[in-house]
Amino acid sequence: MRIGSLVKEHVKDQGRAKLPPLAEAIETLQTRKSLGQHFLVNEDICRRIAAYAGDICGKTVFEIGPGPGGLTRALLEQGAYVCAIEKDDRCALTLTPLQEVYGERFCLRFEDALRVDFSAFSSPIVVSNLPYNISTPLLFKWLPFLEQFCTLVLMFQKEVAERLYAQPRTKSYGRLSVLLQAKAHVTKLFHLPPGAFIPPPKVHSTVVLIEPKSVPRQRELHTSLDAITKCAFSTRRKMVKTTLSSLFSEQELLHLGISLQARAEELAVAQFLELAKYLAK
Repeated sequence: MRIGSLVKEHVKDQGRAKLPPLAEAIETLQTRKSLGQHFLVNEDICRRIAAYAGDICGKTVFEIGPGPGGLTRALLEQGAYVCAIEKDDRCALTLTPLQEVYGERFCLRFEDALRVDFSAFSSPIVVSNLPYNISTPLLFKWLPFLEQFCTLVLMFQKEVAERLYAQPRTKSYGRLSVLLQAKAHVTKLFHLPPGAFIPPPKVHSTVVLIEPKSVPRQRELHTSLDAITKCAFSTRRKMVKTTLSSLFSEQELLHLGISLQARAEELAVAQFLELAKYLAK
């Protein structure tokens, strides 16, 4: 084992020794349903999630909704500088000890993540067990400037996660599938049962890896793609010659290789991108 690895392991063990057990930290908090709080209780799962972010030693990682700090601890153990954004100020009780142990490597901001301007950050890495009630709105907010992000490892309600990596002609395929896959590679990592959380949610959860692509004219294309998908998926069972009639003539659709009898759920992401490029001109 290299000297650097030995030092890192020593720092991990030192941090663990100075902190109260995670189970004890969780017991001090009563979850709030209004905030979509479900706390991860298994430290090994937290470390597994953190590992999917790659080599984060010395890098800044943003975490949304740290709660009792299980995933936060795992990120700090990997040597990351963690900026935790938490709406519930009661969590100061469980997160302040992390500041005492890790010093400047841990920053705590009590804010609503939906109001934080992530476009102001340079290549942010985000690793988070997202609160269910803000996961989709937050992702939609990030989409216009997704190319600025480095890597995102996020946990969603399983049903929502399936929409992120869904393929055409499937029930889950829709507007969010197209908008996200046009801009990023989306990988399903693993599922988690309700029993992995306190309190157990009524649904399963899924961790996904989102790796933004480098797409030319991305902002301009997003505006066009947003308008197209909004119309196309407004009525799933109608043909695109009807749903997209305000944006394209039938001749233009045929010119772009789109069948007039096709429905939105039958079009591939690449076809939606071709429509967006044409509209952007």
